[in-house]
Amino acid sequence: MNQKTLGLFFNRFIVILIMLLFTAAPVFSAGVRWHRYDTGLALGKKERKKVFMYFWAEWCKFCEQMEKETLSKPEIASYLNENFVAVKVNSDMEQRIAMKYFVRGLPTTWFLGERGEKISNLPGYVSPAMFLPILKYIHTDSYKKMSFKEFINKK
Repeated sequence: MNQKTLGLFFNRFIVILIMLLFTAAPVFSAGVRWHRYDTGLALGKKERKKVFMYFWAEWCKFCEQMEKETLSKPEIASYLNENFVAVKVNSDMEQRIAMKYFVRGLPTTWFLGERGEKISNLPGYVSPAMFLPILKYIHTDSYKKMSFKEFINKK
């Protein structure tokens, strides 16, 4: 290879690499930004955001289903990242935290206020179609003014 051919090859390589980086970027940013318990609570207070806490375990098939079918949806991950601080707690590894929130089955989600106060919990698997309205209901403080049924019917 002469220098001109090598230069052309190198330029094409750089262009392809840049294109790959830009097309792959959404994949890397698409998921929920998870935090550990203590970090997440502190961040919620600092940013004045509600905390979405997700309790799971490796052996839990419904947790796997919820992560695959619900939490992985781009519109759900995006809404969580913009409006909540998301905390993921392995209930087997962090039993003290699971006990504090009375986790009896998995998956279990908890919503906490900006100061860490408990708002509500939601046991079990939740479908994507139901989950986004629940997030909006909590985030907009509609739970203070109306039932979830009223919130859904209002839309």
